[in-house]
Order: sequence, then C-alpha cells, then structure tokens
Amino acid sequence: MPVDLAGRDQRTGTARTLITAADGAVIRRTVLPGGLRVISESVPGVRSVAFGVWIGVGSRDESPSLHGASHYLEHLLFKGTKRRDALTIASALDEVGGELNAFTAKEYTCYYARVLDADLPIAVDVVCDMVTSSVLASKEVDNERGVILEEIAMHDDDPGDSVHDTFADLVWPDDPLGRPVLGSVDSIGAMTRSSIAGYYRRRYRTDHLVITAAGNVDHGRLVRLVKKAFADVAVDDSRRPAAPRSQGAAPAFAVGTAVRARPTEQANIVCGVPGLSRHDDRRFALGVLNAALGGGMSSRLFQEIREIRGLAYSVYSFATHYADTGMFGVYAGCHPDRARQVVELCREQLALAAANGLTTDELARGKGQMRGGLVLGLEDTGSRMSRLGKAELVYGELLTVEEVLASIDAVSLDDVQAIASEVFTRPDSLAVVGPYDENTAQFAA
Repeated sequence: MPVDLAGRDQRTGTARTLITAADGAVIRRTVLPGGLRVISESVPGVRSVAFGVWIGVGSRDESPSLHGASHYLEHLLFKGTKRRDALTIASALDEVGGELNAFTAKEYTCYYARVLDADLPIAVDVVCDMVTSSVLASKEVDNERGVILEEIAMHDDDPGDSVHDTFADLVWPDDPLGRPVLGSVDSIGAMTRSSIAGYYRRRYRTDHLVITAAGNVDHGRLVRLVKKAFADVAVDDSRRPAAPRSQGAAPAFAVGTAVRARPTEQANIVCGVPGLSRHDDRRFALGVLNAALGGGMSSRLFQEIREIRGLAYSVYSFATHYADTGMFGVYAGCHPDRARQVVELCREQLALAAANGLTTDELARGKGQMRGGLVLGLEDTGSRMSRLGKAELVYGELLTVEEVLASIDAVSLDDVQAIASEVFTRPDSLAVVGPYDENTAQFAA
C-alpha cells in the first residue's frame, strides 16, 4: 500500500521507518517542531549524498504584482546570508567538488546540493543557511533584477521555450498556471525589495518545508545536522506539517489558437488538450499512452511525421500534471510552409488513438519506456532525493518502486483506449511561434 507522507499524524520529535526496500534501501521520516519534515533514503553501495530543501510555493501562488517572485527569490537566496556572502556560499561546495543549485516550478521550489557522503554537514549547513537566513540586500535585489531580465530575454529568444509559454497563456489566461515561472519584464521591473522580503517571510515557513536526502546517509545524523542548522530559526511549535496542495476546482481550460510572430527559420507548434491531475490514478495509463504516441523513436508521431514524411526534426508528446488539473500536448518544430500539415497530422494521430487505442506491441513498448525511465532514474541519488521531496510535498504519499512498476504493468489495452477516447476527444488548443502574421485563421481547423 502507498505510504502516507502527510506527516500530520506523526508525533513531533519521532522518527518513523516508512519503507524498507528489497535492495536494502531504507526510507525514514522525522517531524520536527514547527512542522519541519526530514526524510532520508539510505542507499547501499554509494559514496554520495543528494540533499534538498523543498518549499511548497511556486509561481501559481503569486499575485499579479508578485509575478516571478518565487523565481526571483530563488536567485536572491544565493546572494548572501547573515554568515556568508555570495562568494562564500559558492566556494563552500566548490571546495569539496560538490554541486549546488536550485529550481523553481509552478507548485514548488527546491534548493539542493550533491556531495561526497563525508561532506554532508557542509551541504546541510550551507543550503539551510540560504533558505532560513537570506539578507536580501537591496543591492543584490537590483543586481539580480538585471540578471533575471536577461534570463527572460534568453528564454523569449528560444522559440521552443516561448511556444510552451504561449500555449499556457492561451489555455489558462485567467490563472497563475498560465503565467511564466520567470515573471515578465514589467513585473520583475516593478518588484521591490520590500515585496520580495514579505513574500519570503510569509511563504518560507517550517510547516511548508521538507528536507530530503538520499545516498550514503544515516537518518539520525541527518536529523541532528538539520536541528543544528535550524537552531536559531523561530518556529511556532503548534504548527503541523502543511497538507499537500488542495485538489479544488480545476481552472478552466480555454480553447483557441494563438500565433506569435517571430522571425524564425522554423515554426514551433504546441497542440494540446486538458489532461489529468497528478492525483488521478489513470495517469499511469496516460503515461503509457504518451510513451507510445510520442515518447521515442518508435512512437507514432516520430514515425509518421519525421521518419515517413521527413516533415520535422523534433516531434514529441508530453503529459503535465498539477494538483488539480493537467495537460496533454504535442510539440513539433518544422519549416513554416509545413506547419499546417504537421498540425493536421498531430490531430490525426490523436484522433486515431482515441478511436482505436494502441496495438499490443505499442502497449508493451510504452510500458517498457516507463519502467526503464523509472528504474534507470533511481540509479542517481539526486533522482531519489527528488522523488522523496515531491512525494511528501505534492503527492502526500510515496509509492514503492514495486508499486509503481505494478501500476504500469497493470495498464491494459482497454485502460489506454478509455483514457485516449476521453482525453483526445476534448477540443484542442494550438499555439504557434514563427514567421507569420498573428492572424489565427491561417491555422483554423
């Protein structure tokens, strides 16, 4: 059975063994005062540890005036704490050959380090210091504003990235999910040090934080290191671990076409429909379908559009899941004169899958891709650390590897047919970035 990772029913200060795996890995969780959760996976036979601090806040939590604040804050936490300046933070991990980085998503943020097992104390101290004690100096806010504006410009200059933002804005125009994680030129330009600091104080609370580590790690030692790192952080002992993000009413998915004029050599296309939330058990069937439809060189889209007709170099499908909604889409990059044909072929393949499902061979290949991706990913301690963080923070439960593999293996042709006929018959939306005018009629179905 899946392990409940909400942590709300676990007594503060106690450790609980959640999973003892067949390969000898052991997953344990401790809940500290203020709702801070520490989860580790001891992995036999490795000499590294991946350590992460996960915060249950992302770009969909931002108001319009704070659009981009989560990502802005991610940058600023590397720029200095009460004990370290930016160079000292960077040098601490460089000196031991470690990796230090972070990323911001639409529903969470993560700061992480990967080090030799002997250097775990350094990783814990530096990352926790960044997360809890950033000074957010006004000079750094101004300096980093320019860096982020350059990052936005770089992102906008890549039509492959821009078309995904265009699609999200098209289908979720009135919801933060439709806005880019990076923010906009206007929102970043207007954001003040005071507004970012307020966002930091409100959102980076211990009940919204999850600490994860995977590799050659002793859970008791990890907990002691985390306690030391948080010793000077004021916590409200009455707080319990925050629940996973609410599965409320899904934001409306708008149907339409958006064309963005860019002087590019290729047309970049995303065609998509409403998908499934991350809590929908049918996501395994959709995952198998996605792998068979556009997940590899043997997939239908790759074969029909690239191999047989030579219309595109890059073509793939994707399934994106959020707490309350999701999307299924197809991306292709092709010559502008072939874009209309490629769009028609993408829609044709979705319609064929909706009508007829997959063949037995395609089902087997789709399952094989999912199984291989899961197991090969777990060869890396960073992937294991991420799996723990997402399970605790956004899913609220942790499936064992065997349970995930069993869920994949249990997908039948009928399951795939059912999900394809439901999802792929929904009205689709289309985003195109390329050397066109912005008249959408040229791509009308």
